[in-house]
Amino acid sequence: MTAPILIHNARLIDPEAAAVSPGALLIEAGKITEVLTQTVDLEAMFRARNISPSRVDAGGAFVAPGIVDIGVKVGEPGERHKESYGTAGQAAAAGGVTTMVTRPDTQPCIDTPEALEFIRRRAQEAAPVNVLSMAALTKGREGREMTEIGFLMDAGAVAFTDCDRVVTDTKVLSRAMTYARSLGALVIGHPQEPGLSRGAVATSGKFASLRGLPAVSPMAERMGLDRDIALVEMTGARYHADQLTTARALPALERAKANGFDVTAGISMHHLTLNAMDLADYRTFFKVKPPLRSEDDRQAVVAAVRDGLIDIVGSFHTPQDEESKRLPFEEAASGAVGLETMLPVLLRLYHAGEMDLPTLFRALSLNPARRLGLDCGRLARGAPADLVLFDADKPLILDRFKLRSKSKNTPFDGARLQGRVLGTWVGGRRVYTYGG
Repeated sequence: MTAPILIHNARLIDPEAAAVSPGALLIEAGKITEVLTQTVDLEAMFRARNISPSRVDAGGAFVAPGIVDIGVKVGEPGERHKESYGTAGQAAAAGGVTTMVTRPDTQPCIDTPEALEFIRRRAQEAAPVNVLSMAALTKGREGREMTEIGFLMDAGAVAFTDCDRVVTDTKVLSRAMTYARSLGALVIGHPQEPGLSRGAVATSGKFASLRGLPAVSPMAERMGLDRDIALVEMTGARYHADQLTTARALPALERAKANGFDVTAGISMHHLTLNAMDLADYRTFFKVKPPLRSEDDRQAVVAAVRDGLIDIVGSFHTPQDEESKRLPFEEAASGAVGLETMLPVLLRLYHAGEMDLPTLFRALSLNPARRLGLDCGRLARGAPADLVLFDADKPLILDRFKLRSKSKNTPFDGARLQGRVLGTWVGGRRVYTYGG
């Protein structure tokens, strides 16, 4: 049990009400018990409750629901040298991420209740933030036989995905989705046509041709999504597309939602803030999966997040060691770290006038919590006190060697950013203090 805490002199970001207002939060027993957005006699309230809370003066900074980050890669088991639950948890806390939802693409992958139990214990021991785990949809992520979805749900799996290994056998996928629907399980897909996507490291176009890079058409994403939506229509499964990154895929998503299918979609921080031109000079820290898209695509997906068509934004934190990245572009591993950098990077959209803060935190906190059936992601009485305090204007120059992640593969090394996390609370317990 933690002592009562009052966070006052804050600007509260409420993604449910789509509002920012001056106010204060009272936290008791790990939950928000009062949201004070008008002048009240605090001392009289404290006397009536017979409490004497410790006080945190936000100094006019923003307080928002903690980020729920779906799609985090942690190296345990098998690649602990790239990232552990301890280092990932510290990076998350420093980035305002209060819940990490981890991927099953480990070595070996998370496809049994025993492996899931190992992850749960390691996370509880080492991570200062909440950790939830996804499990593989098929055994070994090989696309041939579905996992024991029911047993894995009993062990705590919150969703099922083979990550970037697309299940090519449609009959296997349809059976898995039918079984998942019977249990109410969430299936997460990676919408890409695997034949077209195989070996591609860039998006097709003039730039990729000039650089001589193997490329894939944006239509591969549209084709993959069309297939998955057809299976959703056939099976009635709950489905989430992990990343939609192209303008061509958006009409299919819009139709699926209009037809009443239980379909949502996400996107990474990198596809919202970078484009294919950033691959100039073959910089492998910019190699992500799917590959970075055109500026037209970037603007289209920013608008889709702003309008609520794309529901969720995540870091897609994928740690890779130096040996994996210091290779020719085609051979280098894909992925970038993002737990600690996500909020200041995404604040670029806020400072550019492309997105307001309630909309941003709707996609970072409220929508992912709702999709997973969690009670967090809100500033409301009774909600868990999972919170982030940040100064949206504080400048910084990102130094990758100061990141808390074991791996330092960020495309934003040396970037001038605005936005600094000042404090993070999980269940009312402060797990990060800037400069502390």
